[in-house]
Amino acid sequence: MFDIGLLELLLIAVISLLVLGPERLPSAVRSGAKTIYWFKRQASNAKAEINKIFDLNEAYQDSRNEEILEDIEKDKKLTAMEKSSFLGHLQELRSRILKSLVVILTCFLALVYFSNDIYLMLSEPLLSFLPDDSSMIATEVASPFLTPLKLTFYVSLLLSMPFLLNQIWKFIAPGMYENEKSLSFLLMLSSLILFYLGVLFTYFLVLPLVFSFFTAAAPDGILIMTDISRYLDFVLSMMFAFSIAFEIPVFIFLLIWSGISSSESLRSKRPYVIIGCFTVGMLVTPPDVISQSLLAIPAWILFELGIVMANLLVNKKEEKL
Repeated sequence: MFDIGLLELLLIAVISLLVLGPERLPSAVRSGAKTIYWFKRQASNAKAEINKIFDLNEAYQDSRNEEILEDIEKDKKLTAMEKSSFLGHLQELRSRILKSLVVILTCFLALVYFSNDIYLMLSEPLLSFLPDDSSMIATEVASPFLTPLKLTFYVSLLLSMPFLLNQIWKFIAPGMYENEKSLSFLLMLSSLILFYLGVLFTYFLVLPLVFSFFTAAAPDGILIMTDISRYLDFVLSMMFAFSIAFEIPVFIFLLIWSGISSSESLRSKRPYVIIGCFTVGMLVTPPDVISQSLLAIPAWILFELGIVMANLLVNKKEEKL
């Protein structure tokens, strides 16, 4: 920029000589030389300033690029860590599901030889009330083989529930606080015990009363011959309904503990709860008042028990605070 060659200087000298003449040329040359020197110096300074600005801009861009690269690397590391953590959780979940399936399969294989005996044990509440000339029947070709196997699978699942809940506990426990761990462990344990109590209550008390009523209410001349598959479905639905009803104390405790409701509010709704228990008993049990009452009355008692237990634990929590 502003570089002047020899030819350009020569041309300027010739023109100056012709225009200014010999007398004025030396002083004009000196003034021109000073002017050119001043312009070159200013141009050089301007060039240096411009180069300095560009250098600063490049340095700034380099620093910004380094910061951006560092941010990108950090994001990559965080993404890799999150991905690794997510994949680790999936891997652990897969491992625990596989372990649970292995335990269920092991229980099933251990019990499959006794599948017919298990079905006979389950059918005892009905067989004990059938007349001598009556028996259970199979209306489908594969029922004598598949129905006991189906029952054996459900028994295997029932026996594996402690291990299954233990696997669930081990999966979710690392993300909990200590007080949450103790509370969730007690809830899972009490839920398991109440579920088993519901199954036993159905088998030893509800089914004998229901079948004694049904067989006694049969009209004269009617031979009771129950299909084995329909009987299994009926018994499983009854056991499931009563086992869920036995979980009422846990539900009540969670409502009060979480602050969603209070014991006073639940007590004020007692009449509606009683009506709801009998309504649910009517819907999920056979159409007779015995089985309906056998579900509704224990559900109401468990509702009251849940309120009492929740109050005790909440009071202890408040005393600690």
